Amino acid sequence: MRAEILSCGTELLLGHITDTNATYLAQSLAAQGIDLYNVSQVGDNQGRVVELLRQAWQRADLIIMTGGLGPTEDDLTRESISELMGEKMTVDPQLEAQLRARFAHIGTMPERNIKQATLIPSAESIPNPVGSAPGWWVEKEGHILVAMPGVPREMYRMWEEEIVPRLAKYTGGLIFTRLLRVYGLGESTVEEILTPLLPSTNPTIATYAKIDAVDVRITAKAERTEDALQLVAEMEEKARDLLGDHVFGIEGDTLASVIGKALQARQQTLGVMESLTGGMLASTITDFQSSSKHFIGGIVTYSTDLKVQMGVPQETVDRYGVVSEETARAMAHAVRERLGTDFGIGVTGVAGPGKQDDKPVGTVHIAIEGPEGIITGKGPGWRGGRADNKRHAVLTALNLLRRYLEGTITPE
Repeated sequence: MRAEILSCGTELLLGHITDTNATYLAQSLAAQGIDLYNVSQVGDNQGRVVELLRQAWQRADLIIMTGGLGPTEDDLTRESISELMGEKMTVDPQLEAQLRARFAHIGTMPERNIKQATLIPSAESIPNPVGSAPGWWVEKEGHILVAMPGVPREMYRMWEEEIVPRLAKYTGGLIFTRLLRVYGLGESTVEEILTPLLPSTNPTIATYAKIDAVDVRITAKAERTEDALQLVAEMEEKARDLLGDHVFGIEGDTLASVIGKALQARQQTLGVMESLTGGMLASTITDFQSSSKHFIGGIVTYSTDLKVQMGVPQETVDRYGVVSEETARAMAHAVRERLGTDFGIGVTGVAGPGKQDDKPVGTVHIAIEGPEGIITGKGPGWRGGRADNKRHAVLTALNLLRRYLEGTITPE
């Protein structure tokens, strides 16, 4: 099967966003043994979109489109497919009802959204439970054309849950995938560690850098479900042996959800005192839906004076500086005492853009105090922008707590 990707949106051509969707799809297609021959980007112009679609129709069996499924005038993917096929778009009553029901809780649906409920005779809709725009699956004359939203989280979900299973019958057998989530290593390092496994063609193994982790995708193809599962299980065991405790979960897991489940299983609680992260640590912890069962609260001590008011000894700050391991330790102890929690996390550092107390941007000190003692760590040495430094500090703190809970770090 020969594939082609067409990414739609003038914002791509202007450089306002990066086409991460195409990269993701290319990697996924390779894992499924589908040959990708061309990747194109096109602006919001129906004539140019149709021209590229006609070219793709001549040379590809599978055409994958992303973007252009919104409700506005410049969202022209449906119209372009309609013109390519020579078929008229009409409103599908069931799709319209679903769309109006989606908008019901926030008010009346704008009538321009009705275009998201249209189909052509050759198309069937692809469910999109995380967005308002259904996808299109078109089969005609031996070709398959798939249109998905450009919003990455919507596209990823639609591709994994809806499209990949449908493609299995065209690629020869059942496809099963397991995703391992890795933190504490860069993508290139993960790939290097997995080098002995990379030559495998069934199952395949590939790495993907995400904002909160590196994902390792293991994909197997077989005629029977149990055979695919066995192939993936064998490869997963080898990958876990190589990556060790850097693997923190599987698909759907986050560091926040992993530590949340662990704390709840132990019936233990958590509090945080954070400085450079400005509340982001507490916010990330509460992204886990049942966090109220283990997270008591957080204190954002952005100023030195507030740190002291909340229990950090003045002499510690005076002697070691506000950005120091000793201050992080004092913060972890103070919040644990003040909130009465089993665990306390203290985070201090320099987000940027300038130095603080002669400490370079990206310096991060983390301490976690618990019933068994205290552990400390530093940020990953990241020297990015302010937002990146804060995000990496949060993830590093959560990962340190995970390792504490799993017993892979011995507390003092």
